[in-house]
Amino acid sequence: MTDEFEIDESKIAPAPTIPEPRITPTVGGGLPEAEVERITSDLISALKTVYDPEIPVDIYELGLIYKVDLDDDRKITIDMTLTAPGCPVAGEMPGWVENAARGVEGVQDVTVNMVFDPPWDATRMSEEAQVALNWW
Repeated sequence: MTDEFEIDESKIAPAPTIPEPRITPTVGGGLPEAEVERITSDLISALKTVYDPEIPVDIYELGLIYKVDLDDDRKITIDMTLTAPGCPVAGEMPGWVENAARGVEGVQDVTVNMVFDPPWDATRMSEEAQVALNWW
């Protein structure tokens, strides 16, 4: 006796994928790839320590970091935004981000630019942030 059965392939969940980093630094090309990867990973970890005091999700998962440039001299430029231009910590948060990024080994200098174009919206949040905020 053989056990035969049919599998409804439409009900099979796709294999989980490893999430891509939400930021990929623009680099000049003079740094070794392994060093760029390490700095990127360490920078993401550092950015995940910065929170908007009114939202229980870090700024990285909220999608507030728009762009990161890493030059050959290990200087980082970060373009970031806020959930709203009138955010009460608008004057302080760039400093928090700068301090976090300066803590990454090998980084020589950090500049943080506050940008509001394009405006932030909830589609920029990661799945992790959506779950934490019950927006799932």
